[in-house]
Amino acid sequence: MSTSETSVRDGLLEALREREQEIADRWVRLQLEQSTLDTDMNEHELREEADLLISALRTGLASDVPVERLVTSQHELRRTVIELSLRRARAGATPTATSLAVLSLKEVLLEAMQHTTRDTAELFSAAVLVNRLLDAAGALSFETYVEGREEIIQRQSRQLMELSTPVVRLWHHVLAVPLIGTLDTARTQVVMENLLQGIQDHEAKVAIIDITGVPAVDTAVAQHLMHTVNAVRLMGADCVISGIRPPIAQTIAQLGIDLSTILTRATLADALAAAVHLTDQPSVSGSYSPAGP
Repeated sequence: MSTSETSVRDGLLEALREREQEIADRWVRLQLEQSTLDTDMNEHELREEADLLISALRTGLASDVPVERLVTSQHELRRTVIELSLRRARAGATPTATSLAVLSLKEVLLEAMQHTTRDTAELFSAAVLVNRLLDAAGALSFETYVEGREEIIQRQSRQLMELSTPVVRLWHHVLAVPLIGTLDTARTQVVMENLLQGIQDHEAKVAIIDITGVPAVDTAVAQHLMHTVNAVRLMGADCVISGIRPPIAQTIAQLGIDLSTILTRATLADALAAAVHLTDQPSVSGSYSPAGP
């Protein structure tokens, strides 16, 4: 680190120490004035963020880590920028707005530097240092936001899939999963996990997979169903596939898909009757009544 850079860095550190509250207040006001804030975060929440980031910047500048690696290598500063980005992602801000919020701190820091030095050359050097520092912070915030948002979307997507594939207890020792919509690999995994857990929780002997709501069955869908059936059998339960409508039966026959090892029924009612027979319970039309929840 050169002597001039050390001097500028020390000057910035001094400004952060002596004018911390003023810098935080100014940054919060600047964000509130910007139409690109794009979040419901209130002034109190913004102030907490400002205090944390300025404190982390002060700690980072006081270390021996070079400015160009400060954001990525200094633990506290990196963690603070990442948490800021994830918090704003959860609050609904855009990645652009999040990065611009971090970059807007440049203006505030340079204003603070003007109070500690009037030397034009030193101010220019300070601007270069602040740009290098906060450009790295802005890039990290954008990258973190995108990754964090993707994680949120994936989690929400999985939650929606779980809601759309409920495991229903139809009868004593009999479970059913009514499928609606396209059956892909990700959804098959959710169906399989939920169904196997349901078999264990309810000590089920028969699992009915109802595909009445599946618009089409191709080779991939058939393979997904076969994997699920095999997993159910490994749990010691029988599996019945219901909802085999004439068009689907015709498609399966034309594709040469072999479902001969699987018990299939045209309707859910037929599948339930078969399930009751498999569990050696009285007929559905008899005096036996379903078990309570």
